[in-house]
Amino acid sequence: MTRFGLFVFLIFAVLLGCGSAHAEKRVALVIGNSAYKSVPKLSNPVNDAALVGGMFKKAGFDTVDVRLDLSVVDMRKALREFGSKAREAEVAVIYYAGHGIELDGNNYLIPTDAALETDTDVLDEAFPLDRVLFAIEPAKQLRLVILDACRDNPFAKSMKRTVASRAIGRGLAKVEPTSPNTMIAFAAKAGSTASDGDAKNSPFATALVDRLPTPGLDLRKAFGFVRDDVLKNTGYKQEPYVYGSLGGDDVPLIAAKPIVAGPQANPQDAIRRDYELALQLGTREIWTAFLAQYPDGFYASLAKGQLSRIAAEEASAAAADKARQAEDEKARLATERARKAEQEKAAAAAKAAEDARIAAEKAKQIEEAKAAAAEQRRKKAEAAAAKALAEKQAAEKAKADLVARQAAEKLAAEKVAAERTVQQQASETQPAAETQKVAALAAPPTSTLSAAELAKSVQSELRRVGCFVSSADGNWNAASQRSLTQFNKYAGTRLDVKLASVDALDALKAKQGRICPLVCERGFKADGDACVKITCRAGYRVNDDNACEKVQDKKPVATRDDSKPRDDERKKVEAAPSKPQATGQIYCNSVGCRPVRQGCHLEAFNGAQGYARSGGGAGAMEICN
Repeated sequence: MTRFGLFVFLIFAVLLGCGSAHAEKRVALVIGNSAYKSVPKLSNPVNDAALVGGMFKKAGFDTVDVRLDLSVVDMRKALREFGSKAREAEVAVIYYAGHGIELDGNNYLIPTDAALETDTDVLDEAFPLDRVLFAIEPAKQLRLVILDACRDNPFAKSMKRTVASRAIGRGLAKVEPTSPNTMIAFAAKAGSTASDGDAKNSPFATALVDRLPTPGLDLRKAFGFVRDDVLKNTGYKQEPYVYGSLGGDDVPLIAAKPIVAGPQANPQDAIRRDYELALQLGTREIWTAFLAQYPDGFYASLAKGQLSRIAAEEASAAAADKARQAEDEKARLATERARKAEQEKAAAAAKAAEDARIAAEKAKQIEEAKAAAAEQRRKKAEAAAAKALAEKQAAEKAKADLVARQAAEKLAAEKVAAERTVQQQASETQPAAETQKVAALAAPPTSTLSAAELAKSVQSELRRVGCFVSSADGNWNAASQRSLTQFNKYAGTRLDVKLASVDALDALKAKQGRICPLVCERGFKADGDACVKITCRAGYRVNDDNACEKVQDKKPVATRDDSKPRDDERKKVEAAPSKPQATGQIYCNSVGCRPVRQGCHLEAFNGAQGYARSGGGAGAMEICN
């Protein structure tokens, strides 16, 4: 037997083995999900499922179950039934076309009724890829999963993240099957998306039907041809990928047809049969061996043509790979340039934002300085007004004291006789009055802080909760009272606003964050958390509604000529000493105070039991006619 005859005999034995494997049971499950309820419908998965299912039927599979638009319940039932069939089969294949998603490195197939509003819904509404692998695991020789599920997933765009760091991939994640003789084919490389196609079927499904049914073609090589076809048809944008491993023997989807050798009538018949056998294998090695055995003749020329075709295909594949690498490099450079431009843009935006912040801070400091100066001027004006009022009140009090003393001295001279009786009554009531005074003085202080310190603390807390815009100076004025009134309104309290109290300080400290909305004084407007002064253009002024209005021309006001005599008369009346009043007086003793009865008046005595509210140091007695 010649060397090539021995080689043909070995190939023939392999083909016979493949033929016996072909007789073994093969099952397939084909799923196509297009009519999704929560996202737009996919056009091609049902078409792809029908195309691939027809291919498996033509390939002679014992059972081909084609299921379309499955809900979560239907997918669970289909996988459970197919698992039972795979336990009795040597070859089990599952093809899925539709939406898939990757969550935290795990791949999931999405049924048509899934909503996936949050990332945790994936665990309840989708099927993990491990569940699919579990269904085909009982197959004895070959386990094959084909996933045309790397399409651009709309669920990932609308899905809410319950954990910000949870990763949701753009395509499917890389997977390494643990079971032997298991292959998983992706329509697109891990982390990338696949095209649904502009035609009736997707590029991946079209390439599968063209390449997988080739008789005697090993699956690894068939998927290599599928990869080349998809790259070419998608402009090198989509690259299918296969994960897993098989043994050293060829594993075709359809076994090569065995050729039974018969008696050779002439040498050309033997050459023709050898050529047909080499043509079925179609590798460079087999054609080289054929030419070594038959270097001349018609079939030798055909074999050389086949070698040229293989060389052209290899050159084309190499050129395509080189073009793909160049395209990838171009895309990488473009991405780097875009990233650099974005970084420069972000840096410029950050610098502009920082400059704006610095300018705003300077403007804020200027306005705060102006506000502090205005506050100082207001305090000085209030202090001057308070001083003038105090001086006026002191003068009026001195005048009243003088009149009261004169009246008391006159009464004391007229009522010497009644003095002894009054002294006796005062000696009886004095202990009770002294006891009341001592009890009143013994009241413990409510706070260790002074009034100014307490007011300053309350003002600081009011400023912290956003109810007080001025500085905390310890002066409990009208602005401080208005601030505490605002706090009562928005905090729901009923604190006394007339003075700063410990209760108000405790209630303010119990609040966290801003309580009062930002309210600016007249002439100022809110800008974020600060008040800025309102500036009007020339000829306009700020009105009571904090809006700019045009200044109206002032009309001349008529003056009165007779005002001076009237003012002089008023000054004379005010300068004249007031006359003692016989009514409107208050009489007080140890029991309490009451108005002097009609027809009665007070007369002062030293040591008397009663006293007038506005009197001097002497006692007073009610005298009635």
